[in-house]
Amino acid sequence: MPRLTQPHRPHLASAEIQAVFQRVFGDRDPVDEPGTETGTPGNWWTTMAIEPGIFHLIELRHEWQKSPERKLDRVLRELAIVRVGWARGSQFVFSQHCKLLRRLGVDEQWISRIPDWATATCYDQRARMVLGYVDDLVLASGRVPDARFADLKGALSDVEILELTFLACTYDMSATMSRALRLEFDDRPDPVVEVAVPAEVPR
Repeated sequence: MPRLTQPHRPHLASAEIQAVFQRVFGDRDPVDEPGTETGTPGNWWTTMAIEPGIFHLIELRHEWQKSPERKLDRVLRELAIVRVGWARGSQFVFSQHCKLLRRLGVDEQWISRIPDWATATCYDQRARMVLGYVDDLVLASGRVPDARFADLKGALSDVEILELTFLACTYDMSATMSRALRLEFDDRPDPVVEVAVPAEVPR
């Protein structure tokens, strides 16, 4: 179960939240009748609705990334987000954006080889640079080697690099929040636990 209380829809005064709920859930109160068309419970939205300002900021990011004014290629954007989800261990971010890559007609290998992209031969040079940069941002906490950044600048404009950096870092935040608050597909026990010694050890 999500770790925070889910507010019921009739108690939400924000017109923005109600409009998003209508788009995502129709006429339902998602606390009583959970579920979205992509198969998630939908508790990301009900949790963010606790604080309308935070809800608004997240919706602004969604609008920003979908804008036709974005310079970074849509496939590269989604590829970066999928890698963020995998690297941060968020099944929610990973799974949802795998679906978006598939809708964009991306080769299935580009999706299935995300976990081991560094040894995969299916990616072109730009995709490899993006994936490597995402790993520097998420797994190395922003320690980007000069050589990698120089290569990135040879392939992408400054605006594209800034967009990529913003997307990767904000989805790293979303992935972390989803895991911490046990939302959507990240509502699962920590897999790293002590395994008890058997009561009787065979001889």
